[in-house]
Amino acid sequence: MTYLQSTFFGNTLQAWVMALGITIITFLVLRVAAFLLVGRISRLVRSAKPEWEDIITSALQRTKGIVLLVFAVFAGAAALTLPAVVTSVLASAATIALFLQVGFWMAGGISGWMEAYRKSRADDVAAVMSMRALSLVMWLGLWSLVVLLSLDNIGVDVTALVAGLGIGGVAVALAAQNILGDLFASLSIVLDKPFVLGDFLIVGEHLGSVEDIGLKTTRVRSLSGEQLVFSNADLLNSRIRNFGRMFQRRVVFKIGVTYQTPRGKIEMIPVILREAVESLGEQVRFDRAHFQAYGDFALTFETVYHVLGPDFTLYMDCQQAINLWIHERFQEEGIEFAYPTQTLFLAKGGGPEVTEKLMAREA
Repeated sequence: MTYLQSTFFGNTLQAWVMALGITIITFLVLRVAAFLLVGRISRLVRSAKPEWEDIITSALQRTKGIVLLVFAVFAGAAALTLPAVVTSVLASAATIALFLQVGFWMAGGISGWMEAYRKSRADDVAAVMSMRALSLVMWLGLWSLVVLLSLDNIGVDVTALVAGLGIGGVAVALAAQNILGDLFASLSIVLDKPFVLGDFLIVGEHLGSVEDIGLKTTRVRSLSGEQLVFSNADLLNSRIRNFGRMFQRRVVFKIGVTYQTPRGKIEMIPVILREAVESLGEQVRFDRAHFQAYGDFALTFETVYHVLGPDFTLYMDCQQAINLWIHERFQEEGIEFAYPTQTLFLAKGGGPEVTEKLMAREA
């Protein structure tokens, strides 16, 4: 087979056939390996969290045939004697193909992560929108890095390009700093979760339920019905009272009785207060009841208990039931509630005679 020894472009026909065979075999091996790897890893992560299966499978499914072909050609070229410039071009092509393939895998992983997040938070549209914005930023950063590495590999000086991008990025950031601030605040809200949809918030003098969390603003429905719109950055810089995270409510209330109340009745009052709270059963947890102080016009008793639930209506129902219980027991025991009074002492003709006058007014 003398024709196999024929020379073409510096290599024998036999060498070209061998290079072609290596290329085909390498391509087929890489394709089969990629297919088997996807199946194997899918089985390994199936017992783990479901989102990991989506992420890894989505990444590995982005393996590109054209990239594998470049690798196969580079492997086949190793059997040939080629000019240095051709070898350098093939090496650069293989390196760039590697960068691209890694980019495809990572982009697929980002897409799989986004899809898994969307499935797990299907009822939270605001969170999904914010995470889409985050995935877009990650996607842009990824492919910018791939392009820069590829240009650097083929000999392009990317220093000036990176510097230009940096200056341009600073200019854009300064021009859109308010928008970017709200965008990153939105991502912070989604990731850190200081509040979620439906939470009841008090922000300064405003209060209401969270209705929507957008990329720039958060919308709150106030108790009177109007919609309050907050900038995300301003909202995070404020002191937020989140009643949506309240699991129980601590209640402190005080009552006053007259100074004419007998000692025995005074000793009964903390017991009556405790009975009033404990009459509500498992809805509340009694803490304490004490004779707290001698007030200006009343003997003051303080009671503390916990409502075992965040609902405001439940709290008001419990407090109403306690008030009615106390009123009923005080009537039975003849204990009088105090109200604001003043005592005037009048001296007549310089003598010791004193007249008391009781004056009532609203508290």
